[in-house]
Amino acid sequence: MLLCGPSGSGKSRVAARSGLPVLRLDDFYKEGDDPTLPRVAGSSDIDWDHPLSWDADVAVEAIARLCATGSTTVPVYDIARSARTAETALHIGRTPLFVAEGVFAAEIVSRCRELGLLADALCLSRGPLATFSGRFLRDLREGRKSVPFLLRRGVRLMRAERSIVARQVSLGAHACDRDEALGRLASAATAPRPRPATGARPRTQPEDQRQTPA
Repeated sequence: MLLCGPSGSGKSRVAARSGLPVLRLDDFYKEGDDPTLPRVAGSSDIDWDHPLSWDADVAVEAIARLCATGSTTVPVYDIARSARTAETALHIGRTPLFVAEGVFAAEIVSRCRELGLLADALCLSRGPLATFSGRFLRDLREGRKSVPFLLRRGVRLMRAERSIVARQVSLGAHACDRDEALGRLASAATAPRPRPATGARPRTQPEDQRQTPA
């Protein structure tokens, strides 16, 4: 299950409430000294809300390994330092479903679907003002960036929220609120998992191992 939505829309909270194992896709951000990081137009600020600030290839590899083997190594990302500070092992065992949640989850919907890994893709939306408030208070509490940066980013994202949701829907995610998302997660967790058709398994998955959809 891929769970996306604007920053501050409540993805982490919904993922935790689902009771399913969770892969934090925001841990796959690039580091602050990466020369490929995009910039906000007309500013020296790094645009951490642009998909190019995130390593989609490594994220998809981690999802594929979890689906194939039930475990993978993931980075531990410190947002305040814009750096990967460690690595940790994530084990989900033989669970038939897990949640991969993050701001850029919609960017990999088509790739996960082509690999036969996708169970569903959801885009959380609760309105620009509510998202702005939740995001700012969270980022301030966690000391993620300086207050001026958070305010500039918050206003920019509030103005762009409808277009952000529209883009994620265009990439294949279903827009919904928290309650609908929890309902769809619960339904997917109890639904029987179809066996992949012959030859449909991704090349990253050994033939003798069972597939777990994200």
